Amino acid sequence: MNVLEAESGALFTALSGLLYEKGFLTPAELSERVAVTERASPAQGARMVAKAWTDPGYRELMLRDGTAAAEATGAFMRGSPPLGVLANEPGLHHLVVCTLCSCYPRAVLGYPPFWFKSATYRARAVRDPRGVLAEWGTVLPDDTRLRVVDSTADYRWMVLPMRPEGTDGWSEEQLAALVSEGDMIGVTVPSPNRERGRASIPRRGS
Repeated sequence: MNVLEAESGALFTALSGLLYEKGFLTPAELSERVAVTERASPAQGARMVAKAWTDPGYRELMLRDGTAAAEATGAFMRGSPPLGVLANEPGLHHLVVCTLCSCYPRAVLGYPPFWFKSATYRARAVRDPRGVLAEWGTVLPDDTRLRVVDSTADYRWMVLPMRPEGTDGWSEEQLAALVSEGDMIGVTVPSPNRERGRASIPRRGS
């Protein structure tokens, strides 16, 4: 353990001890919250996407109030910043970035991937978003507007991708298996021809 880790551990112990002492938190509640955070994964967001593809009422809720939509599918949102959901549609594609650090909707997507936190991605997603997408194999039509949205400490964002063609009649479970974390950030788009739930790693360190 290095000095920074030791200092962080000591600070955590002191702060949590103070919260216990003041009655704001119990060890059991802290353990529960840690467990919920550890269980969060892109599978939660994928379930939301699949439900939005098959349930117009849920789609409307998701776009109006992402936090409520997440809670409706079992996500633990207490203490999390509000969640906004950006719908891709013909002629419009969204890309999410945190330009300052790595603000990310962890309650519905889990921990941010390494590349999302990198300085390279944060800079190039704003400066050259089409170039970044191309490295993931995502080439948009020239007439498609690309909107880059900044995720912050006060408001987190995820993307609702368009449902791929050729998936009529598929169940929510089958549809959810198509959706990767990259689709919900906007660097990739789901396809029934792709290995389910996965997207390729970009060729460069974006």
